[in-house]
Order: sequence, then structure tokens, then C-alpha cells
Amino acid sequence: MTLFYLLMLTLVSLVIYAGYDETLDLIRYLDLQFKYTILKVRMKFMERTLRKKLLIDRAKFKESFQEYIKNAD
Repeated sequence: MTLFYLLMLTLVSLVIYAGYDETLDLIRYLDLQFKYTILKVRMKFMERTLRKKLLIDRAKFKESFQEYIKNAD
């Protein structure tokens, strides 16, 4: 409950100090930064998954290429 009161006090003091529009701009900026951080984390997981899949595909390609060379001779 104390955290809620501190948050409200901070928002009210920001509105008093900087005005309503600038406070909303700051909140929008923080929201975008939060969403961007989540997006970067998701991209890291996607990168890891893609790297694993590419390594598997590369190994299969090497095997099939070796078979192709052996059969071509």
C-alpha cells in the first residue's frame, strides 16, 4: 500500500512540476522503453532457436553433400 501512495505522490509531483503533457510524454517514453526491452529479450530467444536449427540443417547438408560427391564419382 505504501508503494501505491509513493507512486501517486510521484505522479502528482511530476504533474505539478512539469505539467500534464510532459508527464504523459514521460510515461509514454517509459512504456516504449519497457516494450523495447521485452522485444530484445524475445529476439535473443529467437536467435538462439534459429542458431540451433541452422546448425542442425548445416550438419544434414554436409552429410548429403558428402553422399552426393561420393555418388558423383
